[in-house]
Amino acid sequence: MRSTLPAPAGRGPCQTPADLVGGTPVLWIGEPFTAAPTGFWAKLEGANPGGIKDRAALHAVHRARERGELAPGAPIVESTSGTFGLALAIAGMTYGHPVTVVTDPGLEPMMAAMLAAHGVEVVTVDRPHATGGWQQARRDAVARLLAERPGSWCPDQYTNPDVADGYRGLGEELVAQLGRVDVLVCSVGTGGHSAGIHDAVSRRCPSVRLVGVDTVGSAIFGQPARPRLMRGLGSSIHPRNVRHAAFAEVHWIAPAEAVWAARHLARHRYATGGWSVGAVALVAGWLARTAPAGTRVAAIFPDGPARYAGTVFDDGYCRRNGLLGGEAPSGPRTIAHPGAAEATSWTRCAAGLDPAARR
Repeated sequence: MRSTLPAPAGRGPCQTPADLVGGTPVLWIGEPFTAAPTGFWAKLEGANPGGIKDRAALHAVHRARERGELAPGAPIVESTSGTFGLALAIAGMTYGHPVTVVTDPGLEPMMAAMLAAHGVEVVTVDRPHATGGWQQARRDAVARLLAERPGSWCPDQYTNPDVADGYRGLGEELVAQLGRVDVLVCSVGTGGHSAGIHDAVSRRCPSVRLVGVDTVGSAIFGQPARPRLMRGLGSSIHPRNVRHAAFAEVHWIAPAEAVWAARHLARHRYATGGWSVGAVALVAGWLARTAPAGTRVAAIFPDGPARYAGTVFDDGYCRRNGLLGGEAPSGPRTIAHPGAAEATSWTRCAAGLDPAARR
């Protein structure tokens, strides 16, 4: 049932870019994902200057400086598919550090241009790693740059616990805005935001269920790694920030399904985003439809639509990749464990989600 919740307080006057981060709104999402009066609440992290990862980058840089790992004015070097690079741009401006990011040819031209406009040096790898794909190729390049630049520091968003801790404030905001959260839906890539938000929410709502949203072709939860069209979620490696045991279930979403959801969000609710937002909305809507009456579902929308103008919201791109014209996704098929079948379309699993446990 639709809740009558107070509107979140707006931000006060901001003196620095970092002051723009946090205090993001929640929005009720109903039709066409659910039938009235059911629905779910979306936390709109696209209201941050660069997206959800602004929170983590600022926190990780602050903590590294506190510990003396990052000296004043020292370079920051990191691997990114885009959003964490924008976040590091804000952190670099705030604390006075030059930033270099390593990315791959899949980075959208708009994102590359915005990174450069914000003073970020962009290094692009030219071939994927044989087994770890583009992510491992980027990480290998980061290691070489760190060796070449004495005193430089890498936040390592895949393994650094400070990155996960940087999202605790988001979880606290969410509970303050909604009062309680019964089901928390998060996309999973590096694993940081699902870990940090769940930690904070579960302290106030101990029975909250964490539902992960991954992409087909991702190895995070034990599926085979394949070339992937979607950016911002999924991985060809196993990031240590992913807390597999925290997840009650995981859903794998295909690109066409995420496009359908992102475009319908734009048409019906105005607030939308790219691959991760579309995938999360699809799963959150299904959970809201199928959960017991009164269940409060909260979904994290990591960013907004701007960087996806040439992909998710570009008809030519979507036609070339076979992403348009399908029927509305109605729900997932369910498999017993991630090794039971390869997910090529919306698939759900609630057991055996930690690949390490099966080795």
